Amino acid sequence: MEVLHSDPRFLKLAGQMAVDIGVRYSLFAGLAWLLGYALFRQRWFHRKIIRAFPATEDVRRELVWSVSSVVIFALVGALTILAGHHGWTQMYWKLSDHGSLWFVGSIAAAIVVHDALFYWSHRWMHRPRWFRLVHRLHHESDNPTPWAAYAFSPFEAVVQALVFPVVALLIPIHPFAFGLFMVWQITFNVLGHTGYEFHPRWLMDSRWGRYLNTPTNHVLHHERIRGNYGLYFNIWDRWMGTNHPEYENRFREVTRRLPEGAVSHES
Repeated sequence: MEVLHSDPRFLKLAGQMAVDIGVRYSLFAGLAWLLGYALFRQRWFHRKIIRAFPATEDVRRELVWSVSSVVIFALVGALTILAGHHGWTQMYWKLSDHGSLWFVGSIAAAIVVHDALFYWSHRWMHRPRWFRLVHRLHHESDNPTPWAAYAFSPFEAVVQALVFPVVALLIPIHPFAFGLFMVWQITFNVLGHTGYEFHPRWLMDSRWGRYLNTPTNHVLHHERIRGNYGLYFNIWDRWMGTNHPEYENRFREVTRRLPEGAVSHES
């Protein structure tokens, strides 16, 4: 670690990554905020999972801690890149080293690894001692907005940032492939914190409903604290019996709502 810190490229790389992560986060979370909390605030309100909007001070808190997390992600990311240059990870730099098929496969593998890492680290953070120290700040957003996606304490931000070195240590991955994985990650993360359910009503009664997570799943976790520890998929929660007992009924209740003034044609 001391070798990496003393590398003259470290600060420059960390700065570049902070700008990159910050811009990407601002674009994705900002667009979700613009759509759900400004332009279509009333039109989409029937799909608001918690039927209220958070206080202004809650949004400010999410923004401040998101900035802190972006800096920590950049520092961990820079250390991981430099570790790769020193040959300490399985990161590779020439696309031809593993071919286009593995390039795509590595993105899928990173998603699977992150989903498992998130579930088990998330359950660990809900142990009473660690919850107070690491995870409680994130749960101050009991009615989250898109800006809650990165609203972590510094301790939790480090835990969340571990996905980069863990993936780089476990599988061969090109930096550009990891960048595409991060686009997937921020898209799913922001959507899960928007506070709106965008999935169709029939999802829960299809096979996809057994595997995909939904915004209702994660918002219910913020609201009730226990259960629903997964990220992208609902597989670990189902295997481990940690789905919140109200989850499926809550999803159906939200997706049955009609826009104001609409008339139901159900018998």
